[in-house]
Amino acid sequence: MTLPPAYVPAHGLLKGKTVLVTAAAGAGIGFATARRCAEEGAQALLISDVHERRLTEAVAAIRSETGLTEVWGQLCDVSRQEQVDALMCVAHDRLGDVDVLVNNAGMGGSQRLVDMSDDEWHRVIDITLNGTFRMMRAALKPMQARGRGVIVNNASVLGWRAQAEQAHYAAAKAGVMALTRCAAMEAAEFGVRINAVAPSIAIHAFLKKSASEDLLNTLAAKEAFGRAAEPWEVANVIVFLASDYSSYMTGEVVSVSAQRA
Repeated sequence: MTLPPAYVPAHGLLKGKTVLVTAAAGAGIGFATARRCAEEGAQALLISDVHERRLTEAVAAIRSETGLTEVWGQLCDVSRQEQVDALMCVAHDRLGDVDVLVNNAGMGGSQRLVDMSDDEWHRVIDITLNGTFRMMRAALKPMQARGRGVIVNNASVLGWRAQAEQAHYAAAKAGVMALTRCAAMEAAEFGVRINAVAPSIAIHAFLKKSASEDLLNTLAAKEAFGRAAEPWEVANVIVFLASDYSSYMTGEVVSVSAQRA
C-alpha cells in the first residue's frame, strides 16, 4: 500500500471568491472541501448541514485552522425546498453573490433491490439527486443573471460502475452526472460553468457508518495505490474545478479514482 502524500500547500486558487458548500459538517469530503476553499483564498464561506452541533463545530474549526473569519453555517435539509430557499437567502445576506456552489449533500446505504422499500429508495434519490437539482436551480438564477458562477457537484464512480446493494445510490449518482451535463449546456450561454467529481472511495467517519469495514477494506485494496483517497485529495479536485484553472471545462464528470483497469 502506498501511503497518502503530504497535504498540498495552498496556491490561492479561489482568491477573492465567495463559496457555498452543502453537507460540510464533520470529517467528510464536504468539510475537507470547505476548509480547502478557505485555505485557497476564498474571501467568504457559507457551509450547510442538517446536524446543528457538527455544523457549529465545523465553522469554528475552519475559522481557527485557516484564519478566515468570514465563515458561517446554516442548517439545511436539501430535500426540503423551503430550507433550500432559506439557505440561499442567508447566502445572499452573508456572501452577496455566490461565486462557487459545491453540492456535496448525499445519502447512501446498503440494501439489495428485492429487499428495498419505497421509502429507502425515495430517501436516497431525494437527498442525493433531487437535492442537487434544488440547489442548482436556486443558485443558477442569480448566477446566470450576472453572467458568471461555478457549480461543482459530487457524483460517484458508482454512476458508471456496478456494485451490489447500491442500486439506489448508483442510480442517484448517475442522475447527478446527467443533470450536470445537461444543466451545463443550458448555463454555458450565460457564462456559468457546471462540472462534477466522481470519487471512487474516500474513507471518513460518515462512510464507516453506512458500509462494513470488510467492504471498505476490499474496495480500498482494489485501488491502484492500495488505499482509499483522503477526503482532502477529492477536495483538491473540487477546488480545481471551482477555480479559473478549469475555465474551459463544463459539463464534465472527473473521476477521482486510482482503481485498476
